[in-house]
Amino acid sequence: MDRAVAPAKREAALVTGGASGIGRAIVRRLAQDGADVVVVDVDEVGARRAAEEVGGTPVAADVAEPGAWTAIAARLERLDVACLNAGVVTGTPLLADVSDEDYRRVLGVNVDGVVLGVRALAPLLEGGGRIVVTASLAGLTAVPSDPLYAGTKHFLVGFVRSVAPQLAERGIAINAVCPGIVDTPLLGDGRARLEAAGFPLLDPDDVAEAVATALADGGTGQAWTCQPGSVAELYRFRGVPGPRVPGGEGVTPPL
Repeated sequence: MDRAVAPAKREAALVTGGASGIGRAIVRRLAQDGADVVVVDVDEVGARRAAEEVGGTPVAADVAEPGAWTAIAARLERLDVACLNAGVVTGTPLLADVSDEDYRRVLGVNVDGVVLGVRALAPLLEGGGRIVVTASLAGLTAVPSDPLYAGTKHFLVGFVRSVAPQLAERGIAINAVCPGIVDTPLLGDGRARLEAAGFPLLDPDDVAEAVATALADGGTGQAWTCQPGSVAELYRFRGVPGPRVPGGEGVTPPL
């Protein structure tokens, strides 16, 4: 007599900034791949709509607030995948023109929203969980049109690479996805200028595909680039110069 085969358990996933743009595309892609998705966004109405589209769970929260992450983690029974995607821009090239409020906002969402998220969700992800952080090509090159935004994305790339070994000890993989310029509401008036110049824009679904690639790869501490007309590719980091004193050539710091 054949034994009944229990259905495979659906993965539990969480996406921040899931109400629109890249986040909403990631929500759709994870649901398409069979995951139960928690949609986190400061936009309560948008989170609800995105969740309803895929039969997920909406959570209205400000990812820059530590207390919000405590509440989010407390309501999750389990978690397999976390996509820390929420991000904002300043849209201001001159540092002197950036207000204190905008400075705190961009660091809060882009940096705190990832660091606090990793810290709060890691206990739920131990033993096989995966994290993907939405960084940007702005984290790999200079962006004079918004240096603060670029600085936060450089932080994310460095953070992902640096925190990966300690998370690996807990059975958690973490990677960054670094897309080029994506056609989302964050572009604002810049979209018209890019179109006029004939500059190709990424579709949010292209970034969601790159996220799926990063989740399936099995590596950790990596950065995946994503540009129009190409598939997601691993970014190859060059090593930094080491000591060149006699006896110290190639030695890495014991830190």
